[in-house]
Amino acid sequence: MKYLDEYRDPTLAQAILREIEATVTQPWVLMEICGGQNHSLMRYGIDELIPQQIQLVHGPGCPVCVTPLEMIDKAIEITSRPEVIFITYGDMMRVPGSTTDLLQFKARGGDVRFVYSPMQALEVARKNPDKQIVFFAVGFETTAPANAQAVWQAAKEGLGNFSSLVSHVLVPPALEVLLSSPLNRVQGLSPQATSARSPAAKTISTLRNTTRSR
Repeated sequence: MKYLDEYRDPTLAQAILREIEATVTQPWVLMEICGGQNHSLMRYGIDELIPQQIQLVHGPGCPVCVTPLEMIDKAIEITSRPEVIFITYGDMMRVPGSTTDLLQFKARGGDVRFVYSPMQALEVARKNPDKQIVFFAVGFETTAPANAQAVWQAAKEGLGNFSSLVSHVLVPPALEVLLSSPLNRVQGLSPQATSARSPAAKTISTLRNTTRSR
């Protein structure tokens, strides 16, 4: 994978840290948006490496964190139907409903399968024409296009046994509520993990631009 070695290069990492330290001239409170970002920051100890002037706080969370309990219950109810193969992302398997979760339901015999993309759910539909394939389409704005593409592709191929249980959520309304609060301390947002630029480079750029505007 391109850039994998660069991301794990300690010399480059130390150089980026020195640049961040030289950029930060005052205390900052930065918020990461999703659970994936939070996981990476904590897993690799980035929260402990950055200057003490930078405080990281957790944002709205990933779709796993914000999926309503009612949607999990609905997913389990659908999965209980014998004609259904329920497809979901792996991190949704342990999200609790009111009485159980998808992983426990799978252990009791429910046909629940996890995939890495909605296109894999389409493949299950192609291979099981006698079953109803229901894909749990969750996510923020970034996952909506891929989920929509799966629906479009299913219609194009005439896969009448493919459908989606949709639970999309929007980031801007949540951020608007948080940032407009009189108790808000957040001064900047972490860059999206899907950015073409380095997260560290974008954070440095954000700090510079915000500093100039103050």
